[in-house]
Amino acid sequence: MLHYKIPGRGEVEIENIVLDYNGTIAVDGKLIEGVRELLTQLKEYVNIYVLTADTYGTVEEELKDLDVKVLTFPSDRAGASKKEIVMELGGCKTICIGNGYNDLPMFKESILSIAVIEKEGAYGKLLYYADIVTCSILDALNIVLNSDRMKATLRN
Repeated sequence: MLHYKIPGRGEVEIENIVLDYNGTIAVDGKLIEGVRELLTQLKEYVNIYVLTADTYGTVEEELKDLDVKVLTFPSDRAGASKKEIVMELGGCKTICIGNGYNDLPMFKESILSIAVIEKEGAYGKLLYYADIVTCSILDALNIVLNSDRMKATLRN
C-alpha cells in the first residue's frame, strides 16, 4: 500500500494503480522504455492493472514477464469498462493514469488521477479532471513512487 499525507487533503491510502495501455505506458503498441522497471518497483506496494482494448494486439507479449493484471475489453465499451473496473476496485483507494477520451470516466471515479501527455498526446478535457498532469509516464510513475513529490504537487 502507498500512503500520502497531503496538506489540505488529508491522508490517502492507495491499494491499486490503474493504467491505460496505448498512449500512456505504450506507444504504437510497444511499452515505453523505462516503464518496466518502474512498474516492477510499484508492484511491491500496490496491485497494478493495465486496461486496454489492445488495438495493436501486443499487450500480452509486451507485459508477459511483469506479473501485472491485464484487463481487455471491446473498444466500443472502453470508457464504460474502465469506469466499472475502477468502481469494482474501489475508487477511494485507486490512482488512475491515462491520456485519452475513454479514460475520463475512470478519472472521475478515482481518488487521484494523472493525465500523461506522451507521443500520442492527450484528450484536452481530460486535463480538467486530472489531479496531476505530466509530460511523460516516467514522470507520472516517479511521482507515484515519491510521496514528497505527490505532497508537493497536491498540497493546499
